[in-house]
Amino acid sequence: MRTYLVTGGAGFIGSNYIHYMFEKYGDEIRIINVDALTYAGNPENLKDIEGRDNYTFIKADITDREAIEDIFDKNDIDRVVHFAAESHVDRSITDPEVFVKTNVLGTLVMLNAAKKAWENPDGSFKEGKKFLHVSTDEVYGSLSDPDDYFYETTPYDPHSPYSASKASSDFIVKAYMDTYRFPANITNCSNNYGPYQFPEKLIPLMINNALSGRDLPVYGDGKNVRDWLYVEDHAKGIDMVQEKGRLFETYNIGGHNEKQNIEIVNIIIETLLELLPADDPRRKNVGTHLIKYVTDRKGHDRRYAIAPDKIKSELGWEPETMFAQGIKKTIKWYLEHEEWMQNIVNGDYMNYYDKMYGDR
Repeated sequence: MRTYLVTGGAGFIGSNYIHYMFEKYGDEIRIINVDALTYAGNPENLKDIEGRDNYTFIKADITDREAIEDIFDKNDIDRVVHFAAESHVDRSITDPEVFVKTNVLGTLVMLNAAKKAWENPDGSFKEGKKFLHVSTDEVYGSLSDPDDYFYETTPYDPHSPYSASKASSDFIVKAYMDTYRFPANITNCSNNYGPYQFPEKLIPLMINNALSGRDLPVYGDGKNVRDWLYVEDHAKGIDMVQEKGRLFETYNIGGHNEKQNIEIVNIIIETLLELLPADDPRRKNVGTHLIKYVTDRKGHDRRYAIAPDKIKSELGWEPETMFAQGIKKTIKWYLEHEEWMQNIVNGDYMNYYDKMYGDR
């Protein structure tokens, strides 16, 4: 039985990946989920699989070298899938230090623990071991040419403390691959959306605010462009890189779903009105009158767009969920899981929300 160590598995993408893996492989694999359960880590995301004999949750911080090494010492880890990261750009602007600590130092701790456990006396590595580092398209910076795309060869040009910390972690992984021939891959993905996403991110934020009749804050002129990737498609891509990706390679995973932020907001409004029953009292809250343009984010990149040509040609992966389908599935999920949302927004998240948007 292959054993996967998943970091940040209680978060948005990590929990969707774990669900995907168990749905695909069932009892053929074992997953150890390591998560510090910071504000974005939610144990409720995985409550339906907590009883599985082949699933283990360990509360630990990836910067805790002793704790991480202990996990490797007590388990024969075959694969590491490294999601754990501080990921919200706004938070990185107000508190860069925690991003550097988690994203850079945490990645280094994970690499060293895996290297120590997997390395043979002659400096080679045990057969079948692999470390997959999950990163972001934001490391590439911003595209000015409307016909251009991010490729694996695009030079890094991060503009926020978040993207700089992720770029730094990417370079550390690259250094280990080059220096030690450490068995790893890097994936850089576009903006994910889907179930279990923490409601500070654009899509769940707009869904929840619209249902509550709260302002829909849109940065600047709302015309910043992002490429949207349905999270289950991302999980499939990660699995394919784990299974078939060439060692030491980077693979970009993009959704072919470019949208301006203001387009996303309007689509959410339209879809909510389509899905909410005629007698649902929340319908009266939903409308374009809620849109509120706020001061633009510092260093706000104008456009991201990934060309997933390499992963398609080498591994056969391509996005299966177009945005019109994915956003409807996403909104349906949030409407069917209102308690999940309320358990989050009734907590510390609201204090952060008011701090970020209350005076704008």
